[in-house]
Amino acid sequence: MPSRQGRSAEQPRATLYEEVTARIICELEHGIVPWVQPWGNAKAQSGVGLPCNAATRRSYSGINILILWGRLFDAGYPSQQWLTFRQAISLGGTVRRGEHGVVICYADKFVPRERRTPSPDDPPSPPSEDGGPQTVAFLRRYTVFNVAQCDGLPDHCHAAPSPLPEREIVPEAEALVRVTLADIRHGGAEAYYECDQDCIQLPPQPAFFDQINYYRTLFHELGHWTGHDSRLRRDQTGRFGSRPYASEELVAEMTAAFVCATLSILPTVRHADYIGNWIDVLRADNRAIFRAASRASRAADFLLAFREAARAGSLASLDSPETHHG
Repeated sequence: MPSRQGRSAEQPRATLYEEVTARIICELEHGIVPWVQPWGNAKAQSGVGLPCNAATRRSYSGINILILWGRLFDAGYPSQQWLTFRQAISLGGTVRRGEHGVVICYADKFVPRERRTPSPDDPPSPPSEDGGPQTVAFLRRYTVFNVAQCDGLPDHCHAAPSPLPEREIVPEAEALVRVTLADIRHGGAEAYYECDQDCIQLPPQPAFFDQINYYRTLFHELGHWTGHDSRLRRDQTGRFGSRPYASEELVAEMTAAFVCATLSILPTVRHADYIGNWIDVLRADNRAIFRAASRASRAADFLLAFREAARAGSLASLDSPETHHG
């Protein structure tokens, strides 16, 4: 029989997976894609960006982005800065009486003691995804509050993200894509990533009804590009309509959303044709959205790591969205 401590540790983990998955399935069933938010909503004046911790300045990742974006737009908070009750106190502020926080999670893995030093006579444990010893995943809940729910915080906690440039061509996005050296080709009316050839095919930007959506599509396909065996090595063998295919599409969709938010890009496109497949995946596995969000964060981080190299180069020559493509 498991110990009381084991039961208490196991129950919150399962409940949290179920709660978050059920919430996202409900949104998808109502036509709401939680990683494609209504940026123009008059209630939300927070600007574009990833949610971050107001005390540590670190951006949240994975499933926590979706949870915090959901609360942000439901409540219409004017900031994407969040912190715990104790962090608010440590900064000289306080959470206002009667305010309710949002539960997010800390995900990690550990190697149980009995698996660290196996007996020479024991059969080898199966490896984990990263090739290390077999690990056990766990989730820990904690509650955060938006800075708009607090009083007495220092000014830096209310910092706003940089506004989007008026031009449809986004120089920082152009520079970032250029330094990836990805093979990006233009022509035709379809957008896709060809894994065998490791290349991306896109319509030219003027073909998009809203040209800003070119960038969302571009980063969606670059999301697939990160999964190549020479990069993050994700399974991309699924056929259209299959669960592996839908899972990879989830990763690419959220990668595009995370990168666009970081670069202050305001796309409006929706990929509603995939919603049914996504719902099937989430219903079949209540951990699927957690894995997809985690992999999307890794993919977005992989792409955004090119920003430093892009910033070191000159942006003056980027006067056309096609100057960086091969």
